[in-house]
Amino acid sequence: MKTIVKNIGYILILGIALTACGDKSKFTINGQFTNAVPQGKVYLFDIQKESAVAIDSTVFSEKGEFTFSHSTPGVDFFRISSGNHEYMIIAKNGDVIKITADLSDKNLAYNISGAMEADKLQEFNTTRHQYISRMSAIQAQFEETVAAQPDKREMIRQQVEPKYIEELQGLNQSTLKFAQDNPQSLAGFYAINLLNPAEYENEMVAYSDQIKSSFNDNKMVTEFLKRMSALKSLQPGHAAPDFTSTSIDGKSVKLSDFKGKYVLLDFWASWCAPCRQENPNIVKAYQTFKDKNFTVLGVSLDKDPVAWKKAVEADQLTWNHVSELKDFEGSTVKLYQIQSIPASFLIDPTGKIVAKGLRGAALDEFLNKTLR
Repeated sequence: MKTIVKNIGYILILGIALTACGDKSKFTINGQFTNAVPQGKVYLFDIQKESAVAIDSTVFSEKGEFTFSHSTPGVDFFRISSGNHEYMIIAKNGDVIKITADLSDKNLAYNISGAMEADKLQEFNTTRHQYISRMSAIQAQFEETVAAQPDKREMIRQQVEPKYIEELQGLNQSTLKFAQDNPQSLAGFYAINLLNPAEYENEMVAYSDQIKSSFNDNKMVTEFLKRMSALKSLQPGHAAPDFTSTSIDGKSVKLSDFKGKYVLLDFWASWCAPCRQENPNIVKAYQTFKDKNFTVLGVSLDKDPVAWKKAVEADQLTWNHVSELKDFEGSTVKLYQIQSIPASFLIDPTGKIVAKGLRGAALDEFLNKTLR
């Protein structure tokens, strides 16, 4: 009898030990959201590349509590969503993560803990939301002041904008630093992907070299590395990929047709306000340097040929133009990894990329230095 008792005690102790260690075949998320509607729905999404797939759902308790338990092949990204509120989670099997948030918070701040990646993400989010809160306060102050003095909107904007830009730049720099300091963490990868590739392309390409041997089983990382590898081949010093497209009058045009000249390859669209604002600068550069071995080849992302042609005429863009009329899905747009417009590449007479993203005074300065 004593032996049986001892065995039962051993089994109980073993069961407690296993429970304490947790289920290593799954991760668990225990959440509590204030201002949640009891029995309201909350979802768990699996983030796959640029899409998200709902893999589980539950309802809030009377106290706004909920639990998810799921398995994953490796450390990966997940998102918890309730209404218009979304919160990023990084988890792997064996993690027991706690998340708290206030569904009345427009800045979507939240707290997570309980695992290495969760703690790293919390560290990043704490700093990030400090900047976001200050930016929101500046925006609110601007709107309040304008409401009281609507006739002085532009003057107020000029006063407030430098403060907002300063905070935005601070946010971007802190985001970049966190990513660079944490190349072995998916939280760092999450951070780098919040930056604008058009502004931080060099830093993102360099970061990809830091992590290329890490997270080999993560689809988002794999896709990122492929994209950065393609961008690396489009850096100054590399040959500009040749392509054939259709001109505004229906003829086939090759980039290599312009070999022997400096070519500004300009990606734009009639519906793109910043592009249209930049067009006068390109017109000026073209008129100044067209007789000095310089030309422009416009690549439109328009889908409507009528709108494209009207914009060319209205803005007096007298150089060559091509388009596949497929927005961001055109083969040339994809070949040059265009994620936003305006975007441009300056190509030298040998067909080599010598500069990217030159606009306004920067374009004029470069051409003056190179062609005069």
